[in-house]
Amino acid sequence: MVKPAAQPGTAPPVASAPNSTINRWTFLSNHAHVLIALYGNPDLVLREVAVRVGITERGVQRIVQDLEDGGFIRREKVGRKNHYQVLTEQPLRHPLEAHRKIGDLLKLISG
Repeated sequence: MVKPAAQPGTAPPVASAPNSTINRWTFLSNHAHVLIALYGNPDLVLREVAVRVGITERGVQRIVQDLEDGGFIRREKVGRKNHYQVLTEQPLRHPLEAHRKIGDLLKLISG
């Protein structure tokens, strides 16, 4: 079955696994997925980020707070909405990747 292509700059919602006991994991953390979503669309509402990442809106709120507290994103209130700026010059957190910047990861993933 062929799935329709997503629009450029958007990611399709994550499909949940049907009652499977298979261990589902990904190479990137939910923190990275939220960061990637906000980098591609800085005006997304967190509900939409949650759909794209495949986690709860509350989970996205916690991750956004972590990213903001860690100095990886800046949140700006614009009217009733938020605009998110990813601070691409920050180094990655893990010692194995600390020689690289957030922007390097985002460029790799975003193409």
